[in-house]
Amino acid sequence: MATVDEKAASLAFRHEYNLTAATAEERADAVQSTAFGTHFTDHMALVDWTSSTGWADPRIVPLGPLRLHPAAAVLHYGQEIFEGLKAYRHPDGRIVTFRPDFHAERMRRSADRLALPRVPRGLFNDSISALVSADREWVPCEPGQSLYVRPFLIATEAFLGVRPAEHAVYGVIASTARAYFTATEEGVSLWLSTTHSRAGRGGTGAAKCGGNYASSLLAQQEARQNGCEQVLFTDAATGTWVEEAGSMNIFFAFADGTIVTPPTDGTILEGATRDSILRLAVEFGHRIEERPISVEEWMVATKAGQLLEVFATGTAAVVTPVKRLVSRDHVIPTATTGLGPVAERLRAELVGIHHGSRPDRFDWLREVS
Repeated sequence: MATVDEKAASLAFRHEYNLTAATAEERADAVQSTAFGTHFTDHMALVDWTSSTGWADPRIVPLGPLRLHPAAAVLHYGQEIFEGLKAYRHPDGRIVTFRPDFHAERMRRSADRLALPRVPRGLFNDSISALVSADREWVPCEPGQSLYVRPFLIATEAFLGVRPAEHAVYGVIASTARAYFTATEEGVSLWLSTTHSRAGRGGTGAAKCGGNYASSLLAQQEARQNGCEQVLFTDAATGTWVEEAGSMNIFFAFADGTIVTPPTDGTILEGATRDSILRLAVEFGHRIEERPISVEEWMVATKAGQLLEVFATGTAAVVTPVKRLVSRDHVIPTATTGLGPVAERLRAELVGIHHGSRPDRFDWLREVS
C-alpha cells in the first residue's frame, strides 16, 4: 500500500490560468522596482490537507485572497510556517531554483516543531516547479535579479481550542526580487538589543515561523530609532553570545584566515546561504569554527586588529557587510569597509553559481521544466 508521502508525490497539479495576467510592461516595471516582496506574479500554488485524507487537490490558480474562517487555527494559535528560496534565469534561457531540497528539509523540521503536517519533498519541489513554470515570464535575466519564491503552510481548521489543527493549506507565491538592502555598499549597522530576545532554549528559534519574526519587530524598530538598519540578537539566557543579525546568519573573518559563525543549536535558524557559504569557505581553504562568540570577543578582537570582516547572510540579502555594532555604551566599527576580500570572494562565487557563470559543482541547482 502506498504511503501518504508516496501518494502526495504522485499528485499532478491542475491549472487555472489568470485571465487578467500582468502585461509585459507591468512585469518589467515590477522587476525594476527596488521594493522587496511587493510585486507578485500572476498565480499561486495551493494544496489542501486533512488528517483523514492527507494531501489533495494540488492546483495552480490566479493569485488572490485566501478564504479563511475567522476561527481558523492560524489566526488564533499561530500554527504556520514558511520558506524562502529563489529562481534564476541563466544566460542560456534555463530557469533554475537554488537548493530546493535544503528548503524542503528545513520546512519539514519547522512543521514538526509547529505540529503541522510534513510537506513531502516531492510535493514541495513539484509545487515550486509548477508555479515558476506557470509564471516563467516573471523570472528576470539581469545579474542581481531573481524571482523570490515563498512556500507557506497554515492551519485552517475552524475551532477554538489548543491542539494541533486537523486541516491545513500549503501554498506557494512568488515576487520579483532585487537587493534586499539598499545603499549598503559600506555595510549595515547593527543595533545590539539588550531588552529583547529572538528565541530561547527549547523554543521555535530553529523553525521558520511567523512568531519569530513578529517578536523581532519591536527590536528592529528600536534599531532604526538608533540609526541602524538591523538588530543583533544575543542569547536569551545571558545576553552574552551572538546569535542572529535580524533574520540573517552572521560571520566573522579573522586575520589568520579563520571564519567563525555561531552554531545552530536550536535557537538559530540554519540558512541555505549560511550552509553554502560554509562549504565554499572550506573549499577556499578557510578554517571554519562553528562556536559561540561573544560581543566581548568581537570588541577585543577588533581592537587587537585580529577581526577584519563581519558579514551576514540570507536568501534575500545573500551576503551583506556589517560596518559597525552599536549599543548604548559603545560602537564597534568593522576594520574593513564594505565587502572585504573574504566576503567578496564568497559572494562572487555564490552569485556566480546562482546565475550560471560559475559551475554548480555541489549540485545545488534544480532546473524548472
